[in-house]
Amino acid sequence: MSTTLPTRPIGASRVSAIALGCMGLSHGYGHRPDAADARALLHAALDAGVTLFDTAALYGFGANESLVGPVLKPHRDRITLASKGGLVGARGDDGVLRRVMDGRPEALRRHCEDSLERLGTDVIDLYYLHRWDRRVPIEESVGAMARLKDEGKIRALGLSEVGAATLRRAHREHPIAALQSEYSLWSRNAELGTLAACRELGVAYVAFSPLGRGFLTGALSGVGALESDDLRTKMPRFAPEVFARNLRLLAPLQTVADRLGCTRAQLALAWLLHQGEHVIALPGTTRVAHLHDNLGGASLALDPATLAELDVLFAPDRIGGNRYVPAAQREVDTEKFPFESV
Repeated sequence: MSTTLPTRPIGASRVSAIALGCMGLSHGYGHRPDAADARALLHAALDAGVTLFDTAALYGFGANESLVGPVLKPHRDRITLASKGGLVGARGDDGVLRRVMDGRPEALRRHCEDSLERLGTDVIDLYYLHRWDRRVPIEESVGAMARLKDEGKIRALGLSEVGAATLRRAHREHPIAALQSEYSLWSRNAELGTLAACRELGVAYVAFSPLGRGFLTGALSGVGALESDDLRTKMPRFAPEVFARNLRLLAPLQTVADRLGCTRAQLALAWLLHQGEHVIALPGTTRVAHLHDNLGGASLALDPATLAELDVLFAPDRIGGNRYVPAAQREVDTEKFPFESV
């Protein structure tokens, strides 16, 4: 039986304040659950009251959409289904499947139609441009998405990993319902402009990796055990020597959590939700126990003193390492702190 979670607005809808990012079921973090366990997790999220589910054409090169679509199909009238295009898998002349960024209108139409087929639905509730292809003016990509909306293929438009200026340009072309970018205690770039721009424009800020890709939970005590296909092995913050320095932040975080009688994950998610009523947390997990633990953060109230304490503890200049390597950083349009390298 489903439970009630706090809700927040996204476009014309309201969704659970904590959503479920489905990427890890097919892509990204090494070990992936088998199909039966993945389906069980999705059902557990539905039963727990989660109403926003997030996938993308890129995740597993389509496999994630094919996985989540059939499970969510019977529940489409009570959930918001989000997916993304503009960044997909494509085979080169050598037959190897690689990620390709393509924001041209004709490409976005093809991506959307392919996603609809894999998801087994007639309409995607929230469709994001996964990355802005800077070879194409943002207005052209958004215009193409607006036409998909006019045709009934999508219900609302979103953008991912763009800065405030690009968001404003896009919003002038067509109202943007949601901006999805990284935001957590240890990734606070949103505070450089996009968080405020979203509040001003009435755009939901959907925060991916709100647990710092697992770091803030304390479950990862070292990076030596990460599998070779785990995307964190290519991220500067997870380089062994940098990660070891960042670990010093977890003990004081645990102290605050112990004082409040919650877990570190719940504390981190509660902090995020206190950053504005337009903020929606998008953690991902492959384990039902972690899912339920995360959802407990939605009801945790933090007083101003605790919020200020966490702000100081995780001041951006105390975090070691950039979010991305230079090549990946050049694919995003988000604001950067002065001390971050390109």
